[in-house]
Amino acid sequence: MKKSIYGLTRDQLIEWLEGQGQKKFRAEQVWDWLYQKRVKSFDEMKNVNKDCLTLLNENFVIQTLEESVMQESADGTIKFLFKMQDGNLIETVLMRFHYGLSVCVTTQVGCNIGCSFCASGLLKKSRDLDAGEIVGQIMKVQEYLDAANVGERVSHIVVMGIGEPFDNYKNLMNFLHVVNDQKGLSIGARHITVSTSGLAKKIMDFADENIQVNLAVSLHAPNDEIRTKIMVINKAFPVEKVMAAVDYYLEKTNRRITFEYILLRDVNDHLEEAIELAKLLENKRHLSYVNLIPYNPVDEHGQYQRSTPEAIDAFFQMLKKKGINCGVRTEQGTDIDAACGQLRSKQIKKEKTTV
Repeated sequence: MKKSIYGLTRDQLIEWLEGQGQKKFRAEQVWDWLYQKRVKSFDEMKNVNKDCLTLLNENFVIQTLEESVMQESADGTIKFLFKMQDGNLIETVLMRFHYGLSVCVTTQVGCNIGCSFCASGLLKKSRDLDAGEIVGQIMKVQEYLDAANVGERVSHIVVMGIGEPFDNYKNLMNFLHVVNDQKGLSIGARHITVSTSGLAKKIMDFADENIQVNLAVSLHAPNDEIRTKIMVINKAFPVEKVMAAVDYYLEKTNRRITFEYILLRDVNDHLEEAIELAKLLENKRHLSYVNLIPYNPVDEHGQYQRSTPEAIDAFFQMLKKKGINCGVRTEQGTDIDAACGQLRSKQIKKEKTTV
C-alpha cells in the first residue's frame, strides 16, 4: 500500500523531490496544494509539471482514511470513526470551545499502557499509526468543516486519543512539524498539547526538542500504591521517576505542565489524595496545572464509578487551598460514546457479531 504524502514534513518533501530530480520550488507548490488549497488528488495540482505529478502518483496517495461512523453530540462535539487502508479503525474527535475548534487525534491502533479505567486499552495495540495517518485525521476533520462552507478551521490539537503518543515518538514528531508548519495548516505550537501516561525518558527527550508544544501528564494518583492499581505503566515508571522527568522538563523548558487526574469514586478522590497531590506538586506549583476529569464510565470497567459532584468540588477546593492551580474539565459529548476508545470498541464488537 502506498503511504500518505501527509506523512512528510516540508523539508522531507523538498529532500525527496530533489532526490528525484525536481526543483525545490516544486515541493513548495505541492505543499501549498496540499495544505492551503487542500486538494484531494495530485492531478488537481494545476501548476505542477507532468513528470512531478507522475512521481507523486507512483509513490504516494494523499488521504488514507475513510469515514466509517460519525456521531454528533447536542453540544456540537463530533466523534469520527475512520477506517484505514488495512481495515483498522481509529477515533478522532472535534470539539467546539469558545477559543476555537480543537481536534483530538489517535496515534496507535489500540493501546498497551493498560489503564484499568480506560476504553482505549480494551483492544491491545496492533500497530503504530504513521505520521500521514495522524495528519490525515486533521485533514478529514478540516474537509468536513470546509464542506459546511462557513469558514471554520481547526485551530487547536490535543494528542490524547487512542494510544500512547510517546510510544510512537518519531511519527508523533513528524506530525507535529507538519501541522505546525507556517506555510501549511499553521496551527500554533502553543495550541497543541501532547499527553503521555508518563514515559519518563521520552518526557526528557521531548524537553530537548526545543518546541513550544504543550505537555500533559496522565497522573491520576499521587502515590505508587493507587497508581499501580489503576495504571500498569506505573510499575515501569513509578511516580518518583515520572516526577524526576517532569523536573527535567520544567528546568529545560520553563513551560507549564498539565497533570491529568481522572476522579474515580472511592479510589483516588478522597481529601487525603488531594492533600498528597498538592504535596507532590508543591515545589513546582508555579508551573503546574491540575486538570480534574469527571470519569466517563465504561461498561467493561464496571468496578469504577464517577465521583460525586460533592467529592469533585471538595477535591478541587482542597487543591486551591493548598495553592495548586487547577480546574474541572468541561465535559464534551456526554450524549454520545464519550470515553476515548468506546466507539471503536463498540463498532468492532458489532462487526464481529454480524459476521
